[in-house]
Amino acid sequence: MAARVKGLGWATRPLLRVVQTSYLDGRRWVRALRRNPVRVVFPSRQVVERKPGPGKQPQRAAAEASPYEPRPKQPLQVSPSQTPCTWEESGLRYDKALPGDRRLSSVMTIVKSRPFREKQGKILLEGRRLIADALKAGAVPKVFFFSRLEYIKELPIDKLKGVSLIKVKFEDIKDWSDLVTPQGIMGIFAKPDHDKMTYPETQLRHLLPLLLICDNLRDPGNLGTILRSAAGAGCSKVLLTKGCVDAWEPKVLRAAMGAHFQVPIINNLDWETLPNYLPTDTRVYVADNCGLYAQAQMSNKASDHGWVCERRLSKLHKYEEEDDDLEPGASKAWLPELEVQSYDLDWTEAPAAVVIGGETHGVSLESLQLAESTGGKRLLIPVVPGVDSLNSAMAASILLFEGKRQLRVRAEHSSRDRSYH
Repeated sequence: MAARVKGLGWATRPLLRVVQTSYLDGRRWVRALRRNPVRVVFPSRQVVERKPGPGKQPQRAAAEASPYEPRPKQPLQVSPSQTPCTWEESGLRYDKALPGDRRLSSVMTIVKSRPFREKQGKILLEGRRLIADALKAGAVPKVFFFSRLEYIKELPIDKLKGVSLIKVKFEDIKDWSDLVTPQGIMGIFAKPDHDKMTYPETQLRHLLPLLLICDNLRDPGNLGTILRSAAGAGCSKVLLTKGCVDAWEPKVLRAAMGAHFQVPIINNLDWETLPNYLPTDTRVYVADNCGLYAQAQMSNKASDHGWVCERRLSKLHKYEEEDDDLEPGASKAWLPELEVQSYDLDWTEAPAAVVIGGETHGVSLESLQLAESTGGKRLLIPVVPGVDSLNSAMAASILLFEGKRQLRVRAEHSSRDRSYH
């Protein structure tokens, strides 16, 4: 027996070693076997060759078997549309603004200074939707300030060639912005030319022979709301006379919600040149429910129902009250005589233009003269007794959509008549 044990001593040593090292992790022992193929001799003298599994390299098998070995890091998979490399291949580059960058000061100058906007021919747009609408309509961008590169990548690349792109901190945009929730992107554009703009096809299909003339509108919020109503009603054009607030002021842009790029807007017109922008045979109607003539020419029934306001503060009242101070026999021809008509009676038989005056100064004498020369009238919106007048934006919306209704009814009647014949 001793001899047998002595003869088997060479075979028992590996087993003893296994027993002595049994505290080692079994996975590590298997890993070692897989890494270096060895010849294993069992006590029965059976020899087994341990080779790597088919299709596996020793090192790869070891890596899969061991949780302790660090695995090589895989490259980060990024979609090609988001990689800066792909975006830069289009030829676009951007700069990062440093503290004290003078280019940033031009933003506030454009925002606050109307003379600068008119002299330089530039405007400021803020927000991704408004900027996208401007680009779609053909507005020409000059500079974009943005806080995240993704905001620029959302815009059409072909519209950004030749544009200065400047990345700034969001805190800076937040300081410049008048929005409650800044969107992280602002753009300086060349002041759009209505003749070169590309308005939406759906808007062009629904244009009506209806224009809007803004007379002495000073409130930015009112003008923006009026422009939005004009686009919604399908006005073919909006004309702004001198004395109105700048249509491209940031507050007007916010209130209009993109209407600037849906309807042509012609700014800063003289009354002498304004008729040149009216279609042939256009009749001009003045929205006025505060004139003394309106009270005199409307029936007693209308007055009893409160269809005439009682305010005496408009600029037109001053003209009318001065008429009472004239000497006997003096001419009163300087004051236009316009018939007063309820707003819901038909007044769209010919191309029509509606004049909306500001709440402070009312309609101007020039607007009355233009209405008289074109055969127009005063349009009266009924209000209950004790109510001075309607807000300018509300009055404009009522008249424009009433005009739209009348035109639709006329078109339906015409189609019926054609079907009968």
